[in-house]
Amino acid sequence: MTLVRTRLVALVAATLSTLLVLAVQPALAERGTPLSDAFAKAAAAHDVPRDLLVALGYAETHLDGHAGEPSASGGYGLMHLVDNPTNKTLSEAAALTGQPAATLKKDDAANILGAAAVLRSYADKLGLDEAARKDAGRWYKAVAEYGHASSPETARLYADAVYEMLGLGLQARGVTVEPQEVTADRGDLAKARDLNAQAAVASPDYPPAAWVAASSSNYRVSNRETSYNIDRIVIHVTQGSYAGTISWFQNPAAQVSAHYVVKSSNGAITQMVRDKDVGWHAGNSTYNNRSIGIEHEGWVNDASWFTDAMYRSSAALTRHLADKYGVPKNRTGIIGHNEVPGATHTDPGPHWNWTTYMNYVNGGSTNPPTWTTTVDNASSQFTASTNWGTSAYSSQRHGADYRFADPVAASDPAWYSAAIPSAGTYRIEVWYPSDPGYNSSAPYIVAAAGGNQTVYVDQRSGGGAWRSIGTFQLNAGTQNVVGVSRWTGGTGYVIADAVRISRI
Repeated sequence: MTLVRTRLVALVAATLSTLLVLAVQPALAERGTPLSDAFAKAAAAHDVPRDLLVALGYAETHLDGHAGEPSASGGYGLMHLVDNPTNKTLSEAAALTGQPAATLKKDDAANILGAAAVLRSYADKLGLDEAARKDAGRWYKAVAEYGHASSPETARLYADAVYEMLGLGLQARGVTVEPQEVTADRGDLAKARDLNAQAAVASPDYPPAAWVAASSSNYRVSNRETSYNIDRIVIHVTQGSYAGTISWFQNPAAQVSAHYVVKSSNGAITQMVRDKDVGWHAGNSTYNNRSIGIEHEGWVNDASWFTDAMYRSSAALTRHLADKYGVPKNRTGIIGHNEVPGATHTDPGPHWNWTTYMNYVNGGSTNPPTWTTTVDNASSQFTASTNWGTSAYSSQRHGADYRFADPVAASDPAWYSAAIPSAGTYRIEVWYPSDPGYNSSAPYIVAAAGGNQTVYVDQRSGGGAWRSIGTFQLNAGTQNVVGVSRWTGGTGYVIADAVRISRI
């Protein structure tokens, strides 16, 4: 079986200060927590890699059991054990552990143990022996099976989301996974279309998005703007993961769909229903006929899903749709699902920031900075190895020159440091020259207070101006704040020019 190397931004050896944040502080935070103990016990009981089990749960729910309430696709608990016509992981877990379904739904430790048992059963079907089970990369197809995706492309999207968390590392609810290098054995899923790649099929109505068609059982073919006038955009929250929602809309049993789905971490968008067709998203046939539905990855009661990258990406889509169809760019034309007449849903919920979102829709910015610093690649606050070259080729450069390097599967980031005056929320903006030969997915690493976060930027376009990559919680003190990594599956030179950090 061919091993496909997918080193998902492992950052173990970035800098000493980063290591201290990622290794020492998380270890102290995690010591002795009930949830960390539950993961350790479940992993040991079923010989499942502990970090992989945590990453799977985080990709599904951010380790939040939501008090036993089901997801949109009928998933329960922080490991998302599912009970729907095509996914029976809840009943599988009950049979394997002897625990009743009611307990598996609401008890975190039981839910984790049940998920570990199900995942191990899939590994056994794949023939993973004791030695193979020690290698997290060999579990890739078992993880994909756990998601019960409706197509190979969504199976790959689901498993990649889990393995991305292994590469990036995570901290949630007192549980830590440190960044690590993983060799993922995709097997025949390596041939599936990569929805994260630039080569993914573009949306026919909004080219920055990928296109994955929903099941024809989940929407109605129409010719809107002739048969119906589009005059509303409805904002939803998925109550589930990005990959899981895409897979659910592909499932004929769902009987629901939205036109677009937006990813939390980086704002990636997938279109699933053509604008001209009627998606079944509003729970009101009149509003379905007249509106476009946009789903956002996450859960109504968990603010951690609503990232700046998601807001900005979704707002750009909404602005495009509003301009195209003449929808008012205000809270009359752009509404929440909970505002649809007769709605039984509460999304997008109290954590959705309408002020920020509408400001972005209308092309503005929010929260004027109270402190700002700019670090150029020529500054003493910039460090990079000799593998990074220097160029003045592009007139879009920030200063006299900029740095460039080939993408490699190794940790060799260029870092921008800054003296952060106080702990708080900071907006990070990046400046780079753009060129067709520059990287299609350049990883910008932010050393945030809760651990490194990575935002991918297409440096082939949008250069020669400040571009926000989001807002982040930063610790006070002089430290490496933003890195540009060479570790990417994108093609073309990775560029490091300048960053701007603003307290808001």
